[in-house]
Amino acid sequence: MITYEQYCRIKSYREEGLKAGQIAEKLALNPRTVSKWMERNGYQPRLPGHRTSKLDPYKCDILSMLERHPFTAAQVFQKIKDQGFDGGYTIVKEYVRKVRPKRHKPYLKLSFGPGECAQVDWGSYGSIRVGSTRRRLSFFVMVLCHSRMMYAEFTVSQTMEHFLGCHQRALQYFGGVPDKIMVDNLKSAVLRRVTGQAPVFNPKYLDFANYYGFTIVPCGVGKGNEKGIVENAVGYIKKNFLAGLDPGDFKTVNPAAAHWLANIANVRNHGETRKRPKDMFAEEQLSGLPSEPYDIGTVSQIRATSQFRITLDTNRYSVPAEYAGIRLTMKTYPDRLCIYHDNKLIARHTRSYDRHQDIEDPDHPKALLQQRRKAKDQKVLMRFLALSSLSEQYHQGLVEKNLNTMHHIRKIVGLSEIYSKERVARAMADALEFRAFSCDYIANLLEQRKYFTEPQGALHLTRSSDLLDLELKEPNMDVYAKGKKDE
Repeated sequence: MITYEQYCRIKSYREEGLKAGQIAEKLALNPRTVSKWMERNGYQPRLPGHRTSKLDPYKCDILSMLERHPFTAAQVFQKIKDQGFDGGYTIVKEYVRKVRPKRHKPYLKLSFGPGECAQVDWGSYGSIRVGSTRRRLSFFVMVLCHSRMMYAEFTVSQTMEHFLGCHQRALQYFGGVPDKIMVDNLKSAVLRRVTGQAPVFNPKYLDFANYYGFTIVPCGVGKGNEKGIVENAVGYIKKNFLAGLDPGDFKTVNPAAAHWLANIANVRNHGETRKRPKDMFAEEQLSGLPSEPYDIGTVSQIRATSQFRITLDTNRYSVPAEYAGIRLTMKTYPDRLCIYHDNKLIARHTRSYDRHQDIEDPDHPKALLQQRRKAKDQKVLMRFLALSSLSEQYHQGLVEKNLNTMHHIRKIVGLSEIYSKERVARAMADALEFRAFSCDYIANLLEQRKYFTEPQGALHLTRSSDLLDLELKEPNMDVYAKGKKDE
């Protein structure tokens, strides 16, 4: 039976030209139901009434059975069948599911003494922008079970180094270590859990726990209620801090979370204790922190590419060029990565959480560039020595003068491409004669010779008789006489 509103929408969609299947998809109805109501001229609601069922005589007995014992629908069907029920199993199953009393599994309320225990868990909340990409936003939560004092930190990864790093900063935030830390059965903490056997802890996490002096307490399989304190804290963060928050970029989330912890989360009246976590925190009895923090780096073996790069999470990081193709050791931290060869630190980079970035240290390609520069200089030197038989002698003079030899050689080779090899060779010979060792001397000599011309020879008359028979007019001396008169 459809509602009057649905009937009106069916008529409206029909007037727009939609077919029964299209209307059914829009209204999430059966196409046959839509077809039936499309043909009707008006809405006719179903009159209230009671439909009889074969199960009616047995319903009281079924209710009585379910109150005495949690029988299955199949058991109920068999019992009423013995009483004469001739209907099907489906109607019995649907009725049992409808009327079965809801049973809630009881749980003991856990209580903890000061400094006795903390609970940790991960939470997730959509994605966030990091550089030019977006990544899943995760947050780590640790709650001291007695005072409900909370620590929260947001990350874009849940790897082992992040898991341990968040632990480390949480313990520093509290200023001490509880006796126990309760965790879920995630792989960073528990590698294997078999019923009736002791859990197999992750060796790295176990070593971390021994270093700080706390005991790992994993929850039972499928018993998340055992760490209900931290699960409630995860929900509280989502509803109170994250709901409606638009941080825009990952860099702004943790400063905002720290402010929220200090001014809201840890100073509110807790719903369970009816006291402020900050006030109850004074009662906690935590063990002292070690003098040095635990090394949380994750070690892995990698091989550098021919372009002297290693790859982590789609990003490429450089190593010195001489380690191209060599197997190396990488130690990964949440904020950095260190690369070693034979226990020697050869590279260190700030870790990027962007994607597909190429991050190069300017010092790493220097050895390769120097090698290529030497090869190029060798080719230039060979061209210089081929200019003249005196090239080697001139080269020795440049060396003795303590000049930048390759600079002058490159310039002289360049001059040979402008003025020709022969002219440069002649200029080099003249420079040697005067012990002038410099590309500037060579260039000056070449420039001077560019405008030098050969001396003129004697004039030879080929038609002497014609040229000697010249008639010259007598000069007019009156010009000079007039000038003398004017004086």
